[in-house]
Amino acid sequence: MTVLSELRMRPATAGRWGWDAGTTARLVLAGVVIFTLLVGANLATPLYPLLQARLGLSSLDVTIAFSSYVLALVAVLLVAGHWSDHIGRRAALVLAVLVGLLGGVVFANADSLMMLSAGRALQGVAVGLATGASSAALRELLPKRPDWASRFTLLSSAGGVAAGPVIGGLLSLLPDPTRTPYYVHAAVLVAALVPLWLLKARPAIAPAPGKPAFKVLAPRRPAVSRDARGAFWMASSVGFLSFAVFGFCLSLAPGYFAGVVHADSRPLIGLLAGITLGASALSQLVGVRGKYAVPAALAVLGVSVVLVGLAAAWSSPLLLVVASIAAGGGQGIAFRQVFNEVAGKVEASRHAQVISTVYVITYLGSAVPVIGLGFAVSAIGLQAAVACFTTACGAAALALAVVSLRRSRRA
Repeated sequence: MTVLSELRMRPATAGRWGWDAGTTARLVLAGVVIFTLLVGANLATPLYPLLQARLGLSSLDVTIAFSSYVLALVAVLLVAGHWSDHIGRRAALVLAVLVGLLGGVVFANADSLMMLSAGRALQGVAVGLATGASSAALRELLPKRPDWASRFTLLSSAGGVAAGPVIGGLLSLLPDPTRTPYYVHAAVLVAALVPLWLLKARPAIAPAPGKPAFKVLAPRRPAVSRDARGAFWMASSVGFLSFAVFGFCLSLAPGYFAGVVHADSRPLIGLLAGITLGASALSQLVGVRGKYAVPAALAVLGVSVVLVGLAAAWSSPLLLVVASIAAGGGQGIAFRQVFNEVAGKVEASRHAQVISTVYVITYLGSAVPVIGLGFAVSAIGLQAAVACFTTACGAAALALAVVSLRRSRRA
């Protein structure tokens, strides 16, 4: 099938040549696309101080630019999260890469907060299009290994978010530090687009008989089957909290981290910003199981986040690093378990739609609390605002640990 025929939900011309890739190649390609898009969406983390100086931005402006990405991503998940169930996984990923290319170019050449936010919003649209499609593609490619499908999904997602700040910091050492990272990233996206375009796609889920083809692409009201509701809300709550912590790491944390370690090296700050997310990604490779794995992991997350907030007061870079790693590990183990539970209870024909809805709530955690943090920084200063924010996140994690413990005992 050609990309255009997939977008029109029509059969492809017979005999059309394409790359009939094997399962492994398709797994790699689906993971690489979402990983690369998320790297691009988070290249800016160590660059925000430079952008603040060049464009005259405040801390609140930074959170607005960051949140424009999240809000656009959420809007796309709500409107188009189910599209790949009908146009096909490959077509949705091609669209995502094209929009991601445009977003990176706009952001790299931004000369105002509005243009910066527009570039971020386009990156959010790209990630939103790819999120449900890549998750559903990985699950279809591993029908007998749903746990590993979830692991690959979260490893690609968390890995991309973690690598973005590190890569952005390293590439910022090149000439024109606020633009060069995005031009390099654009070249990588083009390289990924070539095999994706040539790939012989597998058929998408067909529209219901009697319905106009494009009617199935209309926005849908989020709905979850009764059997999956408990797992859905647990996964969404853990996701919201997780991304509130991640949103802090990727927006205002670079300034906070620089104060703790008394350094302004962009590669170092990018590395510190990515530690929590990197630990989350690596935890997907750890086979932690057990009835009480989720409540224990959430408790570790809660305590560790509070310690991140205390690192500045105690002037301890070591505490910052250790607590960040522990927070990422706890988050990764907890979210994988609850994500895998809800993914396993959703029927295949609605997988992209329901998982996209989980991500809607999850990604809102990177917008609403982070905007509130931006206002708090303006009112009481960075260190005090971070202390309040991390305390609130820690308390929420411990509350979720208690809820999870009760669910585990009833199981």
